[in-house]
Parts: sequence; structure tokens; C-alpha cells
Amino acid sequence: MASPTNFLLHTFVWLALATTAFSLSPKFYDQVCPQALLAIKKIVHAAVHRERRMGASLLRLHFHDCFVNGCDGSLLLDSTATIDSEKNARANVNSTRGFEVIDQIKAEVDKICGRPVVSCADILAVAARDSVVALGGPSWKVRLGRRDSTTASKNLANSVLPSPFMDLPALINNFKNQGLNQRDLVALSGGHTIGLAQCFTFRNRTYNATNIDPAFAKERRATCPRDGGNTNLAPLDPTPARFDTSYFKNLVKKRGLLISDQALFNGGSTDDLVKTYSFNPEVFWNDFSKSMIKMGNIKPLTGKQGQIRVDCRKVNW
Repeated sequence: MASPTNFLLHTFVWLALATTAFSLSPKFYDQVCPQALLAIKKIVHAAVHRERRMGASLLRLHFHDCFVNGCDGSLLLDSTATIDSEKNARANVNSTRGFEVIDQIKAEVDKICGRPVVSCADILAVAARDSVVALGGPSWKVRLGRRDSTTASKNLANSVLPSPFMDLPALINNFKNQGLNQRDLVALSGGHTIGLAQCFTFRNRTYNATNIDPAFAKERRATCPRDGGNTNLAPLDPTPARFDTSYFKNLVKKRGLLISDQALFNGGSTDDLVKTYSFNPEVFWNDFSKSMIKMGNIKPLTGKQGQIRVDCRKVNW
């Protein structure tokens, strides 16, 4: 009979091996399909070249996927008799976009790899990184090895995705629930340095806020009337097609577009970090990269969990 000491040692070794086997790694596809990441990069860069806004859209897909039960590709699933698609959640409906680019990537990668070995969840993570790089932002080593979920939840998406109307305490709590701290909150919010927002998301701030630059409010009202025009678009910062620090410089000037943007610089605990990012791009880039890696590690399916979908829009049967 094994001694308690030997039993504990064997248990520790087994756990260590299990952790190693099922943890995410930047080298996950090096042996099974070394061409996969280059294929993703080419398609993302071509898509962003055609439409600069697509970079922000692909980054947002990864974010909205990870916040709903982890980074598992659940956002990509269409509605069926048994699946209420997350695409129909309040924060996603008529808003999330870029699904056709993901479809294109999946088809090309499976063709190059000879079979479905790259998960849709991993494609989202890599496409987000490549989009940031395509718009002049930092790069990072994406940890890979996620598998795809077989379920989705519109109700969960409605309850956990952050709202553009949240104040700072609500934002801090929302990110904390995902294992992300205040530094992650501010860094990841910096993703709003690219992209556009619809009128209905910033109308209330434009007409009713007191912590807003009057000239900026007037400028935004020109494209967002009190009534109608809900889908009219405005840039989240002055350079929506370039990944830079303009977003944070805007916050310091009280020119944040969304209530949740300006909440980061409104006399609260995140003010100092916003200031730091506004004049120090290297600090922002470094923190953004770290936080993207951290976010990408939210409850991934690994090992034999989930599946590798053949079609990102539907479950394998």
C-alpha cells in the first residue's frame, strides 16, 4: 500500500500534468497546423483594409464572447429550436458584426489544416489581436487551445455584458465578476480608441450630462437628434480607425462619448490611470496586451470539453 506521502506526491504530479495538458498555450497549433495563424492574419488584414471599422467589430466579438460564460465561441451560434442566440441579446442585436469574416477565416483555416482543428473560439481571440495590429496597435502572444461550446445563452448575455449606461461602481463590479480588476477595466475600455457607436447609446449623455464638454455635446447632437436616428453613428474617439491614446485624452477633456466611457474619468478611483494612459502610449499598450490575454483566459473549454465546430454558426451533431 502506498504511503500517504507517496500518494500526495503522485496526486501533485498528476495535477501538474493535467494543468499543463489543458492550459492554453501560444504554441498550441505549432504541430497540428502551423499555417493557421498566418491564414487568420491575412484574412483579418484584408477585411480591415476593405473597411477600417471591421477591426473594432472583430475585437468586440471576442470581448462579448468571453464575458458570457467564458471564451467559448458561444456568441457565434445562430438561434435554433434549442439555442436562443446571444446575437439577439440587447448588447448584440443589430450591433455585433463581422460574423462573415469569421466564417471566411474558418473555411480557409480548415482547408489549410486539412480538417477542423482550429476552434471558432480561438479564431475570435486571434482575429481580435490581428485587428488591433492592423489598426496600428500592439501585438501579443495569444494563448490557444480553446474549444467551442455547444450552448449559448441570450439571457446570460443580457445580464452580464456591460452597458454603455453604467457608472464606475457598476463597471468595476461587472469586470470583477469576470475576474478582472480596475486596471483591466480601464485598459480594456481603451479598445474604444477604435470604432463607432450608435446614437441611442450616447443620446442621454449628449443631451443631459453635466460632465461633458459643451462644444463636444453640440457636435454630437448634430448627428443624434432627440428623437429618431437611433442607428446614426459617431466615432468613439477622434481617430476611430487608429489604435492610439486619443480615447483617454478625450476623457480628460470630458469628451467621452458614452456614459460608461466618461465614468472612468469623473473624480473616481480610475482617474489617475486614465491620465497615465493619455500621455504614455507604452504603458497603455503593455497593459492592454496583458488584459487581453487575461480576458482570453476566462473559463475556456479545453481538453475534451466542448467540440471543434465545423461551422461556427452551429453545433456539430
